[in-house]
Amino acid sequence: MEKAKTLDPRNPNKSTGIFNGKSSGILNWNDIAYPHWYKIYKRLLGNYWQADEVNMSSDVKQFKNLTKPEQDAYLKVIGLLATLDAPQTRTALLLSLYATDPSVQSIMAVIAQQEAVHNESYSYVLSSVVSLDQQNKSFEFGRTDAILLKRNENIVKYYNEFVENPTTENIVKTLTYTTLLEGLFFYSGFAFFYNLARYNKMVGTSTMISYINRDELEHGRFISELFRATLSENPELNNEELIGWVYDQFKESVEHEIEWSNYVLKDIEGIDLDDMEGYIKYRANKMLRLLGLNEIYPEYVENPMKWIRAYADNIDGTKTDFFEQKSRQYVKVNAIDNGFDDL
Repeated sequence: MEKAKTLDPRNPNKSTGIFNGKSSGILNWNDIAYPHWYKIYKRLLGNYWQADEVNMSSDVKQFKNLTKPEQDAYLKVIGLLATLDAPQTRTALLLSLYATDPSVQSIMAVIAQQEAVHNESYSYVLSSVVSLDQQNKSFEFGRTDAILLKRNENIVKYYNEFVENPTTENIVKTLTYTTLLEGLFFYSGFAFFYNLARYNKMVGTSTMISYINRDELEHGRFISELFRATLSENPELNNEELIGWVYDQFKESVEHEIEWSNYVLKDIEGIDLDDMEGYIKYRANKMLRLLGLNEIYPEYVENPMKWIRAYADNIDGTKTDFFEQKSRQYVKVNAIDNGFDDL
């Protein structure tokens, strides 16, 4: 597969294909192959926020009062999230290089920018509550911890296969793992921070996470649509072998996510690990439905973690009460001192 040409006036403005199609490179949002993607683009733009405008002053006071398991989990989960979000900026840009539909290129550019903000936010929250040495250890965690390395093994494999061998099939596999990232892998980490917020702990961090969560919901929605559209345009790939592969990746990913959550959340007050396992399976079902596939955990079609609904159960894109509440609390602070003048 060749990279899309930047400009080719011999081709029509409306692309003839998402990948391997023909397009002039000129984007007219009123004449695109998938018109509803303009709404997704606008929703993504509407989610604009900056990490250093979230006030962290209360978190600075509270971090030292967290239990030792809570402190450890806080640092490990931030390490996990950074490990997942850091490659997403590059992956979105790489996908856009091969997309021959300019609307996809533009949407992926916005997603890439938002993923860069997410990664910045992890540095920001850590710089607010721990020393530079502890910050660096947290970011090292993603490449040194055995459980996390095992958990991320397939992400490394399939993302790098796309880089080394850019084919349509490898793009579909990359989209599958991007869907898993956006819709499943983040959620035990999100649950940890939302659980702290339930007890009025580290609310600044949970506010930041809520903005990231809102972005990821939109990313997951678009990537799943891109997956379905790519298979529709390439029916030879829409076969039992590939779909079986997708199901296998979801099952294996769920097992790794359960193992990870049992490891990092085992001593956290307020989180029931059996409920967490059910929630992971529930999220897998939800993302499979978005991909146009069948559920694989029929006993988990409902969310077993009822309390988290106000925080993270918002796949339809409608703002929850939680996001409305946090939006009212989104007060800019001085980027230099993270709001430390309020101490």
